[in-house]
Amino acid sequence: MPARHPDASRGRLVKVVYKNTRPGLQDIMRCYYVAHSVPGRLRLRPLRVCMADSAITDALSTAFPGADIRIAARTGSVLITQAVSAAQARSLAPVRARNPVPGKIRSFFYPRAFVFAVAVLRSVPYILKAIGTLLRLRLNLEVLDGAVLLVCLLQRDFRSLSSITFFFALGEFLADWTRKKSRASLTESLSLKIDKVWIRKDGIDIQIPFANIQTGDHVIVRAGSALPIDGTVLEGDGMINQASMTGEPLPVHRKAGSSVYAGTVLEEGELVVAATRVGGNTRVKAILRAIEESESVKASVQARYERIADAIVPYNFLLSGIVYAATGDPTRAGSVLLVDYSCAIRLATPLNIFTAMREAAGCGVLIKGGKFMEAVAQADVFVFDKTGTLTKASPVVVDVIPFGGRKRTSVLRLAACLEEHFPHPVGLAVVRASDAEDLKHREEHTSVEFIVAHGIASNWHGQRVLIGSEHFILEDESIPVTPAQQKTIKEEAQKGRSLLYLAIGGELAGIILIEDELRDNAPAIMQALRNDGVKRLIMLTGDGEHTAAAIAARAGVDEYRAHMLPGEKSDFINSLKKQGYKVAMIGDGVNDSPALSAAHVGIAMNEGADMAKEIADVVLVSGDIAGLLLARRISRAALRRISVGFGTSLFWNSIFLTGGLLGLLTPGVSAFLHNATTAAIAVSSVRPLLPEDTDMMK
Repeated sequence: MPARHPDASRGRLVKVVYKNTRPGLQDIMRCYYVAHSVPGRLRLRPLRVCMADSAITDALSTAFPGADIRIAARTGSVLITQAVSAAQARSLAPVRARNPVPGKIRSFFYPRAFVFAVAVLRSVPYILKAIGTLLRLRLNLEVLDGAVLLVCLLQRDFRSLSSITFFFALGEFLADWTRKKSRASLTESLSLKIDKVWIRKDGIDIQIPFANIQTGDHVIVRAGSALPIDGTVLEGDGMINQASMTGEPLPVHRKAGSSVYAGTVLEEGELVVAATRVGGNTRVKAILRAIEESESVKASVQARYERIADAIVPYNFLLSGIVYAATGDPTRAGSVLLVDYSCAIRLATPLNIFTAMREAAGCGVLIKGGKFMEAVAQADVFVFDKTGTLTKASPVVVDVIPFGGRKRTSVLRLAACLEEHFPHPVGLAVVRASDAEDLKHREEHTSVEFIVAHGIASNWHGQRVLIGSEHFILEDESIPVTPAQQKTIKEEAQKGRSLLYLAIGGELAGIILIEDELRDNAPAIMQALRNDGVKRLIMLTGDGEHTAAAIAARAGVDEYRAHMLPGEKSDFINSLKKQGYKVAMIGDGVNDSPALSAAHVGIAMNEGADMAKEIADVVLVSGDIAGLLLARRISRAALRRISVGFGTSLFWNSIFLTGGLLGLLTPGVSAFLHNATTAAIAVSSVRPLLPEDTDMMK
């Protein structure tokens, strides 16, 4: 039987039991169910449209004074934040389809006439819905259900009518239960279950409600506690388990200056954290919102199977009519109507997709909908940004070459002495390299001048010292270069390294070689993708030709394009699409956003810009490009399971249909076997897709 989810577009009337509903909420709670609730956040989803938005807002404002209430125009869902306590959230029992089994057991002790009367009453909504659908000139599953019940009523076959309405209710209950179980397990690891927190204010530690935390508060986190906010460590030292956020199994060290995120757990130590994002603005809440909204993004396989489901319905009626015309037996005709091939399609397909999303999220890969899951599985061209994607976006000093008889250590020491005054990525790399070699330096230079986009100038022992780019040192300042020095510079530039020039007293004193480190597993991941059927691996970068060529060779990509502007990246993606390729784009910066949007599936690194993560269809929360392989494996496993479920449904329902045609199965037995098969396929859909010991590199 078809899956009937609480959906406003279907307008289903659901009988539900609420507890502790307070005045002002009763009307709303007849039309909504609680989709998600934690302290400080409550989301309601519509069962049906029953009142204007203004009336809903007024009633909820009375019930939750001071709360932020937002109604989504597209879905009709209501989000209540900021002023929802744990008690208020618990006071609204989540809506669920009622389990019909206890009532069926009790019915054996009721008079038969009473049981049949209840069955008639339960069938009326289905029949009315079928009539309404027909009046809209549509022939779908709702019409099929209503027709079956109407045939039983006309034949006065109340026994079959009772059985069919029971199995309809059982199917609804199982569909609701499996979907809620899947959604709950997906969000369980990310939800914060915190009622009170400790903060430090004016040197005093006080405990406040979780919902009262504000940006800037100094939150105290002790060993064994989950972090309630995103923030920066002010004091303390600790080991944090970030598995819920990144998928990393081992805890990571965090100290003053480190960033930490809500939902992670402090295993050792104690931290004082300055809150930068609280409540609905934390990174974990952003992931939860993406999960909640992703159900509306269907895979094309799901949409295709749903179209097939509705397309089959007319043939059910045609075959039933032929059977009745040939046999004159309404019982056989009714048995044919009860067995349709579409129920498992409608129920199992979204469950499989949601299960795959849940499993991927648990492994550090956030997929925002079934459509994108299918695109990941089918992509045959992977296009990578360089910085922050194939590389770590963390420059390091790989060598120092002195000139003019100077010592390597003296060049590095002086460069660090200048760069520490104006911290930027390259400057910090120089300072870190100096610290790693324990090169102590005294302040022997005068005041320093930072020249934007060029370098630094100062005076040292009566000599003018300069450090910066080739353009600044060799062109603007006209520092001479010998043929031997020029040869060395050219050789190092061809290796794809960035060069930082140091000049002292009008002479070139040395060059510092900087590299953006390649991710350790990048070559292995490229080969694994190639083995997985990817036709082309391409790197796009705004860097120069030498740097691009060097990184491409080390990473193991097939092709590269240098000097690429953001618009040119998206144009390149569109050209690949026109050639018939299924394109996946992986990037992390604002400049990658147009290309991420243009690709069939955009994949963002978790450390990247917020805009890139918003636009992307998939986010590698773990920050590891190995997640690409895992996403493909999970997505393909889900698509295979959908196909197997469809084949299983086709096989067994064909047998049941044959039994009905031969008069071996009554409508009641047909309903039982058909719904039992659908339920089994649905429950099977929430099983894990991959073994627990899955190796992403296999």
